[in-house]
Order: sequence, then C-alpha cells, then structure tokens
Amino acid sequence: MNEPIKTIALLTSGGDAPGMNAAIRAVVRACSYYRIDCVGVYRGYQGLIEGDYEPLTARHVSNLINKGGTSLKSARSNEFRTVEGRAKAYEELKKAGINALVVIGGDGTFTGALKFNEEHGFPVVGIPGTIDNDIFGTDYTIGYDTALNTVVSAIDKIRDTASSHNRLFFIEVMGRDAGFIALNSGIGAGAEEILIPEENLGLDRLVESLNKSRDKGKTSSIVVVSEGDKIGKNVFELAEHIENNFEDYDIRVSVLGHMQRGGSPSCFDRVLASRLGVAAVEAILDKKSNIMVGVTNNIVTQTSLSDAIKMNNEINKELLKVAEITSV
Repeated sequence: MNEPIKTIALLTSGGDAPGMNAAIRAVVRACSYYRIDCVGVYRGYQGLIEGDYEPLTARHVSNLINKGGTSLKSARSNEFRTVEGRAKAYEELKKAGINALVVIGGDGTFTGALKFNEEHGFPVVGIPGTIDNDIFGTDYTIGYDTALNTVVSAIDKIRDTASSHNRLFFIEVMGRDAGFIALNSGIGAGAEEILIPEENLGLDRLVESLNKSRDKGKTSSIVVVSEGDKIGKNVFELAEHIENNFEDYDIRVSVLGHMQRGGSPSCFDRVLASRLGVAAVEAILDKKSNIMVGVTNNIVTQTSLSDAIKMNNEINKELLKVAEITSV
C-alpha cells in the first residue's frame, strides 16, 4: 500500500440496513475533510465490475443521514465470485485512478473484499452494516438498533390484538443464523417465549412453557421466533403443532419480514455510522488494509477481515436468564 491515497471508492453490498446512508455520508465528508476524492460505486460488486462509478462531494450527500436503505443501491453479483470477475473489477478501479476501497455490508461483503485484496493487493476497509448484529469485532452493526426498535413497535401493536382475543401469536423476525434480534426484541416487548438458533428449546419445552403461562392466568401470549430457529421446518409448521395442543387458544402467525430493514435510522445508528465512516477513511490514510472498523466498549476498534468473517459473536447468556425470569 505504497501508492499515495488520492481517491477512495465506496460501495454497499448485501442486504440493506438502516444507517447505510449515514455511513456513506460520513465517508464522503471525511474524504472531503482530508482533501481526497471519493467515488461512489452503484449496485455493489456488480457495479464495481461494470465501472458504474460517480464522483461524490460533500454536497452530494446532503439530507442523506435520515434516510433508510442505501443511495448507492445494493445487488448480488455472481460474476464477482469468479476470478475473472474480480480481475475485471480491478482493471476498472485502476482505470478510474482509484487507490482504495471502502465496503459497507456483512459477511458476504467482507468475504468478497478479502478475496479481492488477496488476489490484487488492493487496499480495502470494511464497515459492518447488517441488521443481524452477527459480525465479530464490533458490539453493534449499523442497522441493528433501528431494526430492534421496528420489531418492538410491531410486537407492541400485535399484543394489543392478542390480548383482545385470547390469541397466541408467533412472530417471526429476521435472523437466519443469529438470534440477536429475537432475543433483545423479545425481552423488550415482554414476550412469553423467545426461540433462537443458538438455543434449541425443543417442542416439549415450548409446550410446557405455554402450559405454565396458561395455568398462571395468561389469556394471550407472544412467542418471538428467529427465522433460523431449529424447531420445525418453519414458523407455520410450529404454529400448527402448538394449535393441536392448545385448542382454547386462537393461534396466529405474523412474519415481520423486510419491514425490519426499512425506515429512518435511529439516532444510535446515525452516530455509529458516522463514527465508522470517518474511522474507515482514517484507517486507509494510515495505510491500513484488510480490516473492519467497529466499536467495542464504545471505542472504535479494528479487526482483520478474516477474523470478522470466521469468528462469531456469542449470545449474551445473561439475557437468556433475564428472558426466562421476566416471562413468568
């Protein structure tokens, strides 16, 4: 990384997350502050291959911090998974006079960035942007806090109708491989049970728990289910099984789906994205590469992309205990 940094490219990839635009804004304005050029890459790695670039200045990102989604768009790229595709992307970057790359996304995004650096020695720095909060090396990922608030708000509304009709609601939230959203939103919304991939509760235990709730006089219940939970093939099969054991309950399923990705980012996510956007540019100027910037104990940290990809954040066992105690 001996080449002087004059131009940094920036892209978003994978699933969108609230706060990505705030991170884009921070990167662009940090570049402006340090008097280097910034180029936005549209449609993730596919845009990188096709040279879909646009120079960005501080004025281009005005009024962006409060908007959800990503103004640079996101797209999957099967071509970038190939050696030939990554070689095309490298040639396009060199042709455009770009010296380094900032990528905002999750595991898949970082895997592509790491592979690209290994093959072409091109400086890359990652910013964790995913609602799942499942990236190692940071306490929080951009979008997670907003998604939690969205889920809790939705569950609060569902509880109103659950209690009005003696209904048992199964509410599926995102989290194919990690239960952070389910666990924290379940506690925050007062769920009777929380099902996550990391803890296989089992059908018998779930039935026992719901029986206890009913025996204690609860006329309605909320069960928050992470989409990656291992009980049953899906939340609908799970609900059907429970319905056969609780004839007095009116069972309903609500899948929150992509609404969790949308909406204006919370203040927490805007501040986090701003901090990490500035940190990413400063890391590049310090000649760092193959790292992800994150926040640990409220301090900006750096983690190798390899560790961020291979290692996992662990569920807080204390929260599991809190969920059990407060659901009685």
